Amino acid sequence: MTRVNTNVGSLIAQTRLNRTQNDLQTSLTRLSTGLRINSGKDDPAGLIASEALRSDITSINKALSNTQRANQIIGTADSALGQVSSLLNDIRGLVTEAANNGALSDSEIAANQLQVDSSLEAINRIAQTTTFQGRKLLDGSLDFLSTAGTNFSKLSDLKINQANLGASGSVSVSVNVATAATKADVALTIPAATSAANATADVTLSHSAVQATGGSVDAAVGGGFTLVAQAGGDADGAEGNEVANIAITYGAGAASTSYDATTNTLSVSLTQASGVATVTNLQAAINAGSDFTASGGTGGNTISSTTGTISGLSGGRDAGSATIAVTADASGTAANGVTVTLSEDATITSGTAEASTVGGNIVVKVNGSVSYSSIATAINGLNGYSATTTASSGEQLYVDSIDTPPGASTLAGGVAATGGLAQNVVFSLSGKTGSETFNFKSGSSISNLADAINLVKDSTGVEANINGTSLELTSSEYGSTSFVNLEVISEGTGGTITSALSGASKTRDTGTDVVATINGLSAKGDGNTLSINTSTLSISTDVEATFTGTSAFTITGGGAMFQLGPEVVSNQQARLGIMAVSTGKLGGVSGRLYQLGSGESLSLKNDAAGASRVIEETIEKVSSLRGRLGAFQRTTLDSNSISLSDTLSNLTDAESSIRDADFAKESAALTRAQILVQSGTSVLGIANQSSQSVLSLLRQ
Repeated sequence: MTRVNTNVGSLIAQTRLNRTQNDLQTSLTRLSTGLRINSGKDDPAGLIASEALRSDITSINKALSNTQRANQIIGTADSALGQVSSLLNDIRGLVTEAANNGALSDSEIAANQLQVDSSLEAINRIAQTTTFQGRKLLDGSLDFLSTAGTNFSKLSDLKINQANLGASGSVSVSVNVATAATKADVALTIPAATSAANATADVTLSHSAVQATGGSVDAAVGGGFTLVAQAGGDADGAEGNEVANIAITYGAGAASTSYDATTNTLSVSLTQASGVATVTNLQAAINAGSDFTASGGTGGNTISSTTGTISGLSGGRDAGSATIAVTADASGTAANGVTVTLSEDATITSGTAEASTVGGNIVVKVNGSVSYSSIATAINGLNGYSATTTASSGEQLYVDSIDTPPGASTLAGGVAATGGLAQNVVFSLSGKTGSETFNFKSGSSISNLADAINLVKDSTGVEANINGTSLELTSSEYGSTSFVNLEVISEGTGGTITSALSGASKTRDTGTDVVATINGLSAKGDGNTLSINTSTLSISTDVEATFTGTSAFTITGGGAMFQLGPEVVSNQQARLGIMAVSTGKLGGVSGRLYQLGSGESLSLKNDAAGASRVIEETIEKVSSLRGRLGAFQRTTLDSNSISLSDTLSNLTDAESSIRDADFAKESAALTRAQILVQSGTSVLGIANQSSQSVLSLLRQ
């Protein structure tokens, strides 16, 4: 049917041409952008999926960037710690060299100390200046913060390596110790040793005071009578020998006498007047006093003088005593029963003492006046005996014309040593840090063994304690790596050590580690050290020896937090603690590193051995920190980087498959659209020309 008003063919051609042009435009857009989806209408579902993937890709790219940044931070800290380790090794060498003080002069040791001081300053400087983009890494600002809880004092050297604080920003830690660590222990029964004793005897020498006699008063005073010193008066003993003067006072009241040892004067007060007093009155007054007695003379004669002289008083002697302690030079019972006898012998030199042994007994001969010290010296000169004078007082003379020799004294109390080791023994004692061989003679006491073992406990790791007759050999440290092993190399029949070992429950023993849980998880025990390492918590701490029970604390913040995943959630974050490496923080149970400085308690001059222990603990702590940081880099950061890279590749591929244009397909579509547009244009032209056929009808 031919119509003029409506050209259906043209309309159809136009519609098809519009569609083809749209297809051409779509192909051109996809080929120019490289994307299959350029707007939501291209693929609504695909757009939603690709946008989600693009978000994930962006987050993962940032997570990768974060991981690389964390790696750079840890690498910076590790590099600085490497220099600290080098300085610590230098210090250790200087400490070891300074311990050779038998070969090094004081100035050389002082020079080493200056190097140690310089290294300590360098370590402090590294701790303060190691930074990454302005953030200090080794000054302790990246360490964790904690608050004490129940029995927190039972924990020491707490190291929080890693902790996930979650949304609350804190985490409570409960350490429940079920079984305390123990030391290795081997006990031996050693019979108690009785110490040997020397036989002794006391020779007691003593004499009472002897009064002076025979004093004669000159005729001017009355003459004819004599004086004898009285016991107990001021002129008692040797003082009486010194009286030289007499002074009389007449009509002075009651009769009395007094003796002045300074002026050697006897003063007499008479009730009678001068010219009336008689010798009888004078003697009565003297006898009424406490110093002298008077007798003889002409009693009725009148005294003609107030002063006179006294002569002839002699024989006065002060009291004296001494104890001469005689001791056998050799211990044991051999000298028990030996007697010490003092005898007077006029055949020896006057004023001397001679000692000799007769039939095994000691005989001391004296002649004349002999000092007590001379008697002791004579005994001391004998072979096998010694003597000393003790508890002496007064006059120290033996006078044979006056004194009587004391009775014989008998030596007693000698005791032979008993107990201890019955036979000579050689044994080997081994511990965690080494082994030593000991050689003891029979009779050695339990104290001898303990002292020798403790002398080298630093090289064996075994120390000895005495508990009655039990010698307890224990490891210096706690834990399963500590042990005590005793092996007899040589000992005679019936030897004490062999017998003790045969009766002991064990000759080798090993310590045990602490058994505990941390937040309900079994912790690794190493001696008294506990540690746990999980994805959310990694800590280590020392537990007080013998403690059992619960200790608690709370981690309240701190640490260096790294965002390692695409989602900002706790399980895609890692919080790492980096302790301070200053000299005030580094060290262990033996002390702190700063104590190695000049003038400090562990300086090279004051305690090189203590300094060596501290430097070893410090090197171990720094090495442990470097190892932990390296493990974090290797196991956490590197693996996270690899995982994120793989995920990024997969997500990128997925996003590309959804959103990117397939150039081969789109090129073909473009060619098809181009052909269709061209043909559609031609067809539209033909359709538009079809109405011209109506004119041909009109021309007819």
